[in-house]
Amino acid sequence: MLLNGIHHGANLPGSVPAMEALDGIAGADARLGQPFPLPAEALPLTRWVQVRTVGDGAEVEWNLDDSRGATPGRLALYAGTVAPPEQLTGQVQRTTTQDGWTISRSALGEAEPSLRPVVQVTWRHDALHLRLTAQGPWDLTRVLTIARSVG
Repeated sequence: MLLNGIHHGANLPGSVPAMEALDGIAGADARLGQPFPLPAEALPLTRWVQVRTVGDGAEVEWNLDDSRGATPGRLALYAGTVAPPEQLTGQVQRTTTQDGWTISRSALGEAEPSLRPVVQVTWRHDALHLRLTAQGPWDLTRVLTIARSVG
């Protein structure tokens, strides 16, 4: 299934395995066997939050107030002991930083305007694989500031 430009479903090539809701951050903590790492950086106004399983890890998704024009719509943070499953398909631009972080970008032309483009940052911190997905008109510097504050 294509959900806001990102593939979800167990049987599609390049898709994210089916997800199950968790009981809040405590559910994510239990799944990881340690506290789920959250950003210390202030986030934009959030309408609602979803916490769910993704692959062998957990993901917290902040659905942001995008009621004003040119505002980002979503931010999601994955944490797990294995690398997150690939989400982006089609034309994806990838770069790797000196610190070993991977930055992926995709236009997501089929998504709602507040959910495109998408920027994903993946990195490792201690024993965890992390992925921050920012959908909408985010400034890359802001996304990286949020990512650096995770811990």
